[in-house]
Amino acid sequence: MDKTLRGAVEMSAAMTILGTNGFFVVLSGEAAIDVVFWRCAFGAFALLVICAAQGVLGRRITLRQLLLAALGGVAIVLNWAMLFSAYGQASIGVATAVYNTQPFILVGFGALFLGERITATKLSWLAIAFLGVMLIVQAKPGGPEASGLNYAFGILLAFCAAFFWAVAALLTKKLTGTPPQLIALIQVCVGILMLAPFVSWSALPEGGIAWGALITLGAVHTGLMYILMYGAVQKLPTYLQGAFSFIYPVVAIVVDYIAFGHALQAVQLVGAAAIVTAAMGMTFGWRIPGRKKTSGAAL
Repeated sequence: MDKTLRGAVEMSAAMTILGTNGFFVVLSGEAAIDVVFWRCAFGAFALLVICAAQGVLGRRITLRQLLLAALGGVAIVLNWAMLFSAYGQASIGVATAVYNTQPFILVGFGALFLGERITATKLSWLAIAFLGVMLIVQAKPGGPEASGLNYAFGILLAFCAAFFWAVAALLTKKLTGTPPQLIALIQVCVGILMLAPFVSWSALPEGGIAWGALITLGAVHTGLMYILMYGAVQKLPTYLQGAFSFIYPVVAIVVDYIAFGHALQAVQLVGAAAIVTAAMGMTFGWRIPGRKKTSGAAL
């Protein structure tokens, strides 16, 4: 199989797996904190096996690298906890759509901390994404069980989750050369230590379905997904990596509808499409139709 084609298959599989995240979170029936803890626990086991098999466990890292990876772990755990909580407040599809504002937050961080320029075109895409979020916010709750207040809180949680994802990504940029599997292993181990005091030890998950969902989140959505995604990153050019990442929200919306009957309203679909389109436009450097290319369009 051609290298690029194999990378495309791996990235497609990884993003499809991510798109089913919400289904297994809801299927587990556990509180968000408990779900994240068990995901970290089972994910740590899977990543430990992966790192051992790939010979990266003996890799020497500096104290600075360890601290940066640990801080990234804190951000990742907060990201998961908030996103998983958002699923129950606003629905999987809506939460995932809002969560895809993460590239714009990362661009803001790049400007603030890395000296990267924000062009007028990127600001235009940001405005379109913001409009998309506003359309989703103004819509009625997607599920019959959600009140307007819960819905708004779910959107806020999804946005905060995107913020912490961007924090983790910014920290990861400073870990160039460190095996990504090892970074992920450190991060989930941090998650175990962070959340162990808050787990409902007196009310552990019951039944095969709950445990099966949690094991799947750890072994498949963390361990296997990392293998597929990092394998694809090594084979695909950057622009194709970005292209395939947009499979994630589409799958999440479809799964939410098929599994739980949460169909997005017309205005929510327009909002979600605006966010995804804007994120793609910024990722691939698309120009806004009708905007003339100027030399001084940067801030």
